[in-house]
Amino acid sequence: MGMIWSHWDVAFQEGLSAAQGWAAEHGHLLAPTTAVFNGHPTGVWLKNLRTAGRKLAQIEARREAGLPIGSTAGALTEERRDALEAIDPSWCPAWPVAWQRAYRLCRGLITVGAPLPTAPGQTTLQGEDLGAWVQAQRLDWEQLQPAQAWMLENMLHLTPAQPDERPPAPRTQADKWALNIRAAKEFQAREGSLQTVPRKAVVQLSEPDGSQTAVKLGLFVDNCRRRADKLSADRRAELDALGMRW
Repeated sequence: MGMIWSHWDVAFQEGLSAAQGWAAEHGHLLAPTTAVFNGHPTGVWLKNLRTAGRKLAQIEARREAGLPIGSTAGALTEERRDALEAIDPSWCPAWPVAWQRAYRLCRGLITVGAPLPTAPGQTTLQGEDLGAWVQAQRLDWEQLQPAQAWMLENMLHLTPAQPDERPPAPRTQADKWALNIRAAKEFQAREGSLQTVPRKAVVQLSEPDGSQTAVKLGLFVDNCRRRADKLSADRRAELDALGMRW
């Protein structure tokens, strides 16, 4: 007569009710693990069910491919999956939930005609910095799964970052050494040697694009003196040629 006898069924129905309430407040069922609704640990509950849901998806894929499905222990039932999908069809994505949550929030902005943020700090919703997320997707486009890239391109109208939009690559240790040697040569040309470099000395180098790069030459020279026994013979020779005082 409609009675639920299993404690597991009771727990699921309680969790489902909390999930419905949380989704009604937030517009989706992509809750973080910290989410709580009316005292129910909805985020953790959903995390556990996603694990079971992915097990069910694997079983269905193997069955469709005509492969042995193996054990069904730990898999979500189709009935329970359908109940969760009725709340939010994307509740159990194939990629991280945080990614799907940010995507849904961005879709919400587009739906109401709001501009999509493009840089960190421009728009934060439900604790998600959507500008930082958008920027990260464009910069790391090659890391996306094909379905994710399709969603970004066709639903959010995003494209991969162009070369001039990418931050400069971080300098390698060899690059840093070469930059310091440039500064040392400029100082040596002006002062005659590196014997009297003040510890706080800073050399301004002119770059081809007209910009200036500040190099803390005094700190570099001081560090070289402290680490003299760890420098390669070639690097010591470079400094010796500039009149380095060890």
